[in-house]
Amino acid sequence: QVQLVESGGGLVQPGGSLRLSCAVSGSTLDYYAIGWFRQAPGKEREGVSCFIGRDGSTYYQDSVRGRFTLSSDNANYTVYLQMNSLKPGDPAVYSCATRTGDCAILPRLYDYWGQGTQLTVSS
Repeated sequence: QVQLVESGGGLVQPGGSLRLSCAVSGSTLDYYAIGWFRQAPGKEREGVSCFIGRDGSTYYQDSVRGRFTLSSDNANYTVYLQMNSLKPGDPAVYSCATRTGDCAILPRLYDYWGQGTQLTVSS
């Protein structure tokens, strides 16, 4: 059983930065794609970025490319999402999820989910 725990959410001013963590327990990262998703009130869940444990490949949604960066600590089975230049459109509940193999766009294709962490952007 794979378990994921997100942390690092909070309140940040526009233009600020925050780093989210996704700790994966139960297995090495090598077998999984770890996706980050977000869901704002009244909106559908959308994919933000994805990390492939097998080779370290990363993918980003157009709206966050250049502002968000994925990294990993393989020894501690943790994936980080560094978020810079945060905008009013970024606030949401951010969740990480895993699936075996490669990244997928659709949330329903992921097998395990964390509980989510809230990002608020406000001055």
